[in-house]
Formats: sequence, C-alpha cells, structure tokens
Amino acid sequence: MKLNTIVFIHGMYMTPLCWEGWIDRFQAKGFTCLAPAWPGRDRPTDALRRAHPDPKLGALTLRDVIASITGVIQALPAKPILIGHSMGGLVTQVLAQRGLAAAAIAIDSAPPQGVFWAEWSFIRANFPHINPFARQDVPIEMAFERFQYAFVNGMSLAEQRAAFERYVVPESRRVPAESLTGAARVEFSQPGPPLLLIAGESDHIIPASLTRANYRRYKRPDSRTDLLSFAGRNHFLLGQPGWEVVADAVADWLGSLAASPSGFSA
Repeated sequence: MKLNTIVFIHGMYMTPLCWEGWIDRFQAKGFTCLAPAWPGRDRPTDALRRAHPDPKLGALTLRDVIASITGVIQALPAKPILIGHSMGGLVTQVLAQRGLAAAAIAIDSAPPQGVFWAEWSFIRANFPHINPFARQDVPIEMAFERFQYAFVNGMSLAEQRAAFERYVVPESRRVPAESLTGAARVEFSQPGPPLLLIAGESDHIIPASLTRANYRRYKRPDSRTDLLSFAGRNHFLLGQPGWEVVADAVADWLGSLAASPSGFSA
C-alpha cells in the first residue's frame, strides 16, 4: 500500500519552521507534507519570544500536544506517516501505538515513561526544564549557551547562532514533566505500524545510548522496529549541515516499506 502523506511533529523549544528543509525535500519526492504546530505555536519565532512569559504556554501539557496532533490526524482521509523529533518523537511513538500511523519515524526521541537514563549530558541538558524547584506555571526560555550544548554542539558559532535566532522559542515546563507520567506510556509489546528510531551519536540532550535503550524496549515479533544511528550528528540533526543525508535515509526506509509485501499499516 503506497501512502504519500507525512505529518511532521516538532519538539520542545521549536515550531513547525524547524521542518522547512524536510518539507521541501519530501514534497520534491512526491509526498504531501503537513507540519501542525503545537497549541499556541502557530506564530513567528520573534512573536513567541516577545510573549514570554506567556501564561497560556505555561499551562500547556504533553496531553494537550498529543490531543492536538491526534485531531489533525483524525481529520485526514487515511493514516499518515508520522515523523517526529525530540519530544515530537515521543508523541510519534505514543500515537503510533494508538493506531494512528501507517508508519512512524522518531528522531532523537524523548524517552517514554519508564525509560530512564543517568548519562551526565542528559541530566545537564534537561535539568533546566525539569528542575523540581522551578515554578511549573512559568515557561522557560533557552539561553544561547544552553542551546549550544544541548542542541547544536559541534557546529560552527555562526551556524549555532543562526539556528538559535531562526527557530528557538520559549517552552512549557509541564510538557517534559508529563513525559514522566502515563501520558507518555508506550506499550512496547503491542503490535503496531513499522517504526524507525533514529539517533545522533553526538546528541547531548537525548544521547544515542538512550535511543538504543528506547529501541531495545520494543518486543514486537510481528511488527517491524528498526534503528539507525548517525555519527557526528547532534540533537539538531534535522537542521545540522548535512541533514539531507538523514532525510534521504528516512525516505529510503519508507521506500523499503512500500516495496515490502506487508507494506504500510493501513
């Protein structure tokens, strides 16, 4: 079964703009591409920054994000391919196991409930937004220095600055807090659509070892689950120079599904 609709799901501190290169590339390959915004993220980067601290953003939860994306998917005539990054990768995993995807790709996915990790870079990069002593109703801004470490390590200063100015917006603390609850529960043994997990080997905020642990939790003998890892790629591998290599690997994986007798999950 050939499907050609992709729903891209952005992650924390981002808007759908982060998918601009991917959308152009996949549209050129014949796909119809949608990139819905998380609630309240359908505005330009500078407008979202000026609104800080936005009380509506402070109230945003992971359940709100999942419900919003679910509504977009359910309005489509057929199940789409889901491609999510970071917290959007976790949303992709959750929606896939709920039967809302024909196929799913989770890039540098935030860990589902129960997948814990103690690597120092993970703790250092994530602590500012999971700090239990911070007020949960006040959104958090990402400082450029933190963005350098957590997202764009290994890139030139000019590239880091350009990415920060173009894409980074304030974030709700409630979204990552809820990723530790049942809102982020994944039934790892439940059959589901083909799933590809992607890791960046230089990722600080979601270390590749965490993505591999996420992958190993899946026990679906009758459902395809794959893992790809990319050397030299940081957390921003969807926009890091050379991102086209990752995008084309995703396209190749989708092509392998289309060629398979079992195909996509209808």
